[in-house]
Amino acid sequence: MVSIDGSLFIQIANFLILIWILNTILYKPIRNVLRQRKEKVTGLERDIDLSQKDAKEKSDAFSSGMKAARAKGLKEKDVMVQAAENEEKEIVGKINEKAAAELAKVREKIAKDAEGVRNSLVKEIDTFARDIGKKILGRAV
Repeated sequence: MVSIDGSLFIQIANFLILIWILNTILYKPIRNVLRQRKEKVTGLERDIDLSQKDAKEKSDAFSSGMKAARAKGLKEKDVMVQAAENEEKEIVGKINEKAAAELAKVREKIAKDAEGVRNSLVKEIDTFARDIGKKILGRAV
């Protein structure tokens, strides 16, 4: 059995002194390191959350900016295509008008030349008729 004498109180005192020494030298520094690590991890998690939110906001802003730029680009492209089509129609119209005018001039010139040839042939019909009659009949008419 356990006998209660002075050594029991010495053992209790030794136990309490050992607990105090271990607490001071070993447990408190370990608990401080664990607390600092927990604070650091918590801070890093908070920074990660903030960074993720910021990245998402920037990504959303970039996406909306790209959509707006794409829409603006397509609108400008449509305007430029429409302007080019209008210019093309104008140029083709001018070319058609010029070609029609030149065609009319050429037809008028051909008509004048044909009329001139017809008039000269009408003047020479009698001569041609006599020459043909002379060749066919073999004598002068």
